[in-house]
Amino acid sequence: MEKLTELYCQPVPEGTAAMPQQEAADKLVQIPGWEVSPQNDRLTADFHFKNYYETIAFVNAVAWIAHTEDHHPHLLVGYNKCTIVYNTHTVKGLSLNDFICAAKVNQLRSHL
Repeated sequence: MEKLTELYCQPVPEGTAAMPQQEAADKLVQIPGWEVSPQNDRLTADFHFKNYYETIAFVNAVAWIAHTEDHHPHLLVGYNKCTIVYNTHTVKGLSLNDFICAAKVNQLRSHL
């Protein structure tokens, strides 16, 4: 099984099919804390922190991952919580890029 944190996002051309549900389920085991929506079109996780400063520091680090991978999540930021949602617009669902970035976010979180 390929280790998601060792992969890099690649452009996903228009017309590419979304990741099949079984493949998404197989990848999900590598990223604890994340959930795939019942429609198999979003990958979501909540991250909790002690305060706003820690939350924003995490958000800034996630923004750096998004910048370097050129794959950008939806972020919902509160005082001590950040919800991250990944999906790939060109496929109207999930792609490998979503799982790569989620794994890198988990790796980041484990170092904080």
